Amino acid sequence: MDISPDKQKLIELAHYRMPFGKFKGRYLVDLPEAYLIWFRQKGFPDGKLGNLLESILEIKINGLEPLIRKIQKDFPHH
Repeated sequence: MDISPDKQKLIELAHYRMPFGKFKGRYLVDLPEAYLIWFRQKGFPDGKLGNLLESILEIKINGLEPLIRKIQKDFPHH
């Protein structure tokens, strides 16, 4: 059984920027954890953005931000 994360999805997550609000333009990994927790309490947006925000919160909670930063460095966005 292959449980490794989908590489393309991780690369997309590493380079995805917040599309609105006071943190518009910031990489999701650079969003404050408190902001992500607020979203969780209020309800993540529907669709792709909500899924990505929920994923980045789990990554932050589990201390895996260096993984995302390494992906940003190793797979630069064109």
